[in-house]
Amino acid sequence: MRPTTLASAALLAALAGCATTPPDSTQSTAAAQGAVVANAVDQRAKNVIFFLGDGMGINTLTAARIFAAGEDGELAIDKMPESAFVKTFSNDAQVTDSAASMAAYMTGVKHNNGVVSMSFGTRSVAPGKDANGNNLVSRCENGQAAVTLLELAKRRGMAVGVVTNTSVTDATPASTYAHACHRKLETDIAASLVPGGAGYNKALGDRGLDVLFGGGAQNFTPFAKGGKRADNRDLLAELGSKGFRVVNDTAQFAALQPGQPAVGLFAPNHMDFDAVRDASRQPALPAMATKAIELLAPNKNGFFLMVEGGLIDHALHATLGKRALQETVSYNAALQAAIERMEALDPGLKNTLIVATADHDHTLILNGYAARTGKTTPTNPGVIGLVRNADGTPSLDGKGQPYTIIGFGTGEQRHAGDRTVHLTDEVVTRDDYHQEAVVRTRTGAETHGGSDVYLGATGANAELFRGTIDNTRVFNLIKTAAGL
Repeated sequence: MRPTTLASAALLAALAGCATTPPDSTQSTAAAQGAVVANAVDQRAKNVIFFLGDGMGINTLTAARIFAAGEDGELAIDKMPESAFVKTFSNDAQVTDSAASMAAYMTGVKHNNGVVSMSFGTRSVAPGKDANGNNLVSRCENGQAAVTLLELAKRRGMAVGVVTNTSVTDATPASTYAHACHRKLETDIAASLVPGGAGYNKALGDRGLDVLFGGGAQNFTPFAKGGKRADNRDLLAELGSKGFRVVNDTAQFAALQPGQPAVGLFAPNHMDFDAVRDASRQPALPAMATKAIELLAPNKNGFFLMVEGGLIDHALHATLGKRALQETVSYNAALQAAIERMEALDPGLKNTLIVATADHDHTLILNGYAARTGKTTPTNPGVIGLVRNADGTPSLDGKGQPYTIIGFGTGEQRHAGDRTVHLTDEVVTRDDYHQEAVVRTRTGAETHGGSDVYLGATGANAELFRGTIDNTRVFNLIKTAAGL
């Protein structure tokens, strides 16, 4: 942990409600706390970057570390000097979904599952069918918009950006800039991004977002042109007419320059896993993160940027362990690239706060008493291989069969009896291998888990993040750190 300044230490005491002077010194205490808050505003983080690994629970993070660097290696998040554990339960469930968890980070309000950045107690109401049979018609009947960190940043004159490798209208990115009683209202969520248009979120100011990168073009495109919109609006054309530079491939993306708001949508729905991504069509997550910084950093009032590694979650739901670890490594690379870029722009991160965490856990587990494997290479299966004893022989289950280091609590690959396929390292390290599960679900429907997640922080006021905290507390700490 970095040395804490006296001002920061006093601020922490004030936030915790701890008395630092005797009870009869009320006036001097109030004066001291007032000075601390004023000092905190003076020393506020001018820039904030919030990294979110969707579904990146502790076990996934541990497995990814071994996969990429070996048991004694480190990921970028491991090197962040401040840390905390975050409780993730939602308002109505022990195990949260991405909407409720990200909305808690962005608004400080506990949400019911499925709700995107609304007031406390808002009920999740499933959409009705539109003229084309798609469940996209709002039936919201309750709740009000809850202000988000991104909206607060916009109010202060900061540049704002959202980067993801999922659809930009998916629950996690949507929770930064939109408000809805159900996460599946993605055409409404898309409309909230078009300044001056029907459904625009006026809390984003006259210009809206400054940067938006990811997938999800179908939610901006008329049904007649292959999209999902029943209202026949072409939101990308509308954004273009509002002065946005709209791009859809890597070459156009690379040519973007500061000075003009930018929207890059690189897939109809979600982008592809990094390992199979067409590099000519879809830029990598690290490139999107650093390009966003390049476009946002010139703003004199600083910037707020959210970067999501969303495909970690997708791979875990499919029990594709190898893909999940590859996506976590891509997220880690984006985090490392962002830290390095900001260190170059702001040496020592004196004016920049970077926070990295996850929204929820999954049911991935690490089995057995596996001998150390070291990192995964073309010739070494590592953590995605079989559990092996110290002498290299496979460890056997109760049926005398080998089994894998990575497994899942829930998933599609549940064996009621003996396996029909003998497991070998060659079988279990294939790209499309689905790890075995304890409880069978339908295909692709492995569930979230309810465990706490890890948070790392570095830069200006990062020392505020410590201990075990609720996800709603993260909102307040970022708000305080940035003086929003």
